[in-house]
Amino acid sequence: GLYIYSVESRSSLISGMLGVRKERKISGNDFLILNQQFNTLIKAGLPILKALDLLATRATAPKLRPILTQVRDRVREGKSLSEAIEEAGVFSKVYSTAILAGEKSGNLSGVLDYYIAYQRVSTGVKKKIVASLVYPILLVVVATSVVTYLVTGVIPKFATLYRDLGVPLPGPTQFLIAITVDYRIYILSVLGAFLLGVVGVFFWSRSEEGGVAFDRIVFRVPVLGDTLLKFQASQFCRTLSTLLTGGTPLVAALQTAADSISSRLMRGSVKNATQMVREGESLHGALATGVMPELALDMIEVGESSGALAPMLNSVAEFYEEEVSLRLGAMVALIEPVILVFMGMVVAFILISLYLPIFSFSINGPGPGA
Repeated sequence: GLYIYSVESRSSLISGMLGVRKERKISGNDFLILNQQFNTLIKAGLPILKALDLLATRATAPKLRPILTQVRDRVREGKSLSEAIEEAGVFSKVYSTAILAGEKSGNLSGVLDYYIAYQRVSTGVKKKIVASLVYPILLVVVATSVVTYLVTGVIPKFATLYRDLGVPLPGPTQFLIAITVDYRIYILSVLGAFLLGVVGVFFWSRSEEGGVAFDRIVFRVPVLGDTLLKFQASQFCRTLSTLLTGGTPLVAALQTAADSISSRLMRGSVKNATQMVREGESLHGALATGVMPELALDMIEVGESSGALAPMLNSVAEFYEEEVSLRLGAMVALIEPVILVFMGMVVAFILISLYLPIFSFSINGPGPGA
């Protein structure tokens, strides 16, 4: 006797603790191909509903077809394309806002061109960053696995062997056995406490206040903090430029761009700036809160003065993306040999310490009583 009015998927325990809503994900390549196909159909003169019909049945990615079917049904019921996209719940706020601007300006195809270019650049930057970090992460994982195996499997066997033989142990071997066998429980306790602290800091950083405080700390870290700040600034400028070029008003574009920023500190700064711009403040003056880089503020001021804010924001994004890429490449080039040398020294110390008693025993001989 009950009627179902709505059905929602239950978030997992971890997702609930992190405050993340479980949603269907669309990969960047699939989304890019979808927009290219949709824009091509519109440029060919097909009505939006007919284009959605074709994409819903013949989309390159099969997992997109039910989503497109839902969007098509909403449009068929009389809703605008931007409303249908927003109700789908899988597209970004930047995308739905860009589509809304295209509908209001009557230049949907042109807005899609701008968004496709934005998506290509953003996806390319993220892929470059991920590709740069793959080798160092793999190196750390492999080296850590080797050291863990030596500490947990090899050293205890050697310690038992030397204890049974009564071989006198050199200082390095005694130190190695002490920290890996005799005091293992204390070392593991310290590591466990450290990991618990890291997990606690992670959950704390997921809260609003904790995230702001954490970002303030991270952005002050030499080299790394400045690089992360400029990456966030480049993403903000790129998003805002795309929305303004597509015809979105400045205040609405700022609201959407703020929602697309992952840093809570910068997101809060942009949201405060949005309110100040709504009240009549200039954009560069509203953003001058100590978070946005100075160069970006200067270039935004020039863009406002010359009436070319969107192109200037695009230039800021390109400048910072290039700088972040160069810095990241330099850091990776430095980190890789440091990791190799450090882990090599650790493994060499372990092996030399383990075999020193054997060398000493073979040189001195079994002794006169043998």
